[in-house]
Amino acid sequence: MFTEVLSGFSPVVQAILALCLTGVLGLALGSVRVRGIGLGVGGVLFAGIGLGQLGIGGDREVMEFLKEFGLILFVYTIGVQVGPGFFAALRRTGLGLNLMAASIVGLGLAMTIAIHIIADIPAPVALGLFSGAVTNTPSLAAGQQMLQEMGASAAQLAGPGAGYAVAYPFGIAGILLTMFLIRFALRIDPAREAAAFEAERRASAASLDTLNVRITNANIDGLALSDVPGVSELGIVVTRILRDGHVRVPHDDTVVHLGDVLLIVGPPRKLTEMRLILGETADVNLKSMDTDVRWERLVVTNSRILGRSVGLLDLHKTHDVVISRVNRAGVELVPSSSLHLQFGDILTVIGAPDDLRRAAQLLGNSEKMLQQAQILPIFLGIALGVLVGSIPIALPGLPAPVKLGLAGGPLVVALVLSRLGHVGPLVWFMPPSANHALREIGIVLFLAVVGLNAGPVFFDVLLNGDGLQWMAWAALITLVPLIIVGVYARLVRRQNYLTLCGLLAGSMTDPPALAFANAVAPSEAAALAYATVYPLVMCLRILAAQILVLVLWAL
Repeated sequence: MFTEVLSGFSPVVQAILALCLTGVLGLALGSVRVRGIGLGVGGVLFAGIGLGQLGIGGDREVMEFLKEFGLILFVYTIGVQVGPGFFAALRRTGLGLNLMAASIVGLGLAMTIAIHIIADIPAPVALGLFSGAVTNTPSLAAGQQMLQEMGASAAQLAGPGAGYAVAYPFGIAGILLTMFLIRFALRIDPAREAAAFEAERRASAASLDTLNVRITNANIDGLALSDVPGVSELGIVVTRILRDGHVRVPHDDTVVHLGDVLLIVGPPRKLTEMRLILGETADVNLKSMDTDVRWERLVVTNSRILGRSVGLLDLHKTHDVVISRVNRAGVELVPSSSLHLQFGDILTVIGAPDDLRRAAQLLGNSEKMLQQAQILPIFLGIALGVLVGSIPIALPGLPAPVKLGLAGGPLVVALVLSRLGHVGPLVWFMPPSANHALREIGIVLFLAVVGLNAGPVFFDVLLNGDGLQWMAWAALITLVPLIIVGVYARLVRRQNYLTLCGLLAGSMTDPPALAFANAVAPSEAAALAYATVYPLVMCLRILAAQILVLVLWAL
């Protein structure tokens, strides 16, 4: 009956109504949880399959546009979200985690090619199994787009959606099973792992602290603050000085004398070194003294000062205030003169009330700006992403050039632009609420269209075709790479179990798995590992899907 009603509307109205119905039913289905685990937004795919089986859909060209635009919104907002921490995640300890996550991607790709050859599974279906077994929707989209460029027929283009839907359920359950098997087989105590992680993090933490120091070193007496040994070399910031019962904000040319008390800010180890140079710990706390000197947290929102360094801004001289620390995305940074300010940086500024107000006007300090999405940079970034995704990249041994496509191009551009922060007056900052809304709308559009297109063939394949066999092969694509890398990470690399869980969840880009890992023990270890590997894995899975299509098409 609903199909008959839809037939009376224009193609655009038909498509919108079908998508809205699919989204409503799918999100309701995804919200159902069993022991804390649910399909989430993946429920939209299954709702679309069910409705597609009933004949509900829309004009093919309209649906195709909505699918691709939804995909672009999804991957672009992911890139904006993770971009600021992406490049930092590739350094030091993050490099090891990313190499193991990349190994999981590579093993899954190799297994899919082997299964295609051994079981003679059609290339489009194998692509769907590869994406569904790791619950990665953008890789499905990238592969489908590559199939279309290779000249696949309409029937072949429906294959990835059917394979994805068959493989998806165990893709979610398989990673949870892997975590449980490793924990059970190696007799791991999650509570002990959480305690070990916290102890290690505390030992290596470089968070900023404060210390009140009285000058007793006669060699320091009479020197300007900028000439005191260790201040610039150790990255120490002097925020207050007490002399003759009066507290004031010091400057570089402030002369210090014996008996002065300085409030210094920096990493704990550096503070200890600075105390040995200056004198001894003072028995007063300058922060708690009732003086005209105050501190406030001010947010950088003025586009005219973005990209300027702390030294060039020189609030010491221009506004008689001192910056004691900079908080960027939850990380505390020493405000060295070479540190360049980015939109959303939170500065702890110390000075007199009037001077603080003038500094706030210069920095912007607008909460409204933080909550307001700038639309122009979003459309510009998407346009650049589409152009970059259309550039052919020739790889040795492949029969056709690889393109980042509509899935990879916007993702890569968003990573770079969000890392830059701004270009002139254009700011690539997106409030978390706006980012989440656009991301969810995008993935719902994409999954709804994929489900509606796959619906007519899915049940026929599952009940009358090779669906159960496909599901078994997909289970191997899920389990084998996870178990190999998981055991290696634990036994060879001695990886913390909770970090290992985050690594496995991130390698599958699977939020439900991360939720399960977070519930194992009260620790941030899993979430930190997940965030470290997620950006690189997302790029690799998009690229791997295109490589898979080219290889299987050639075979």
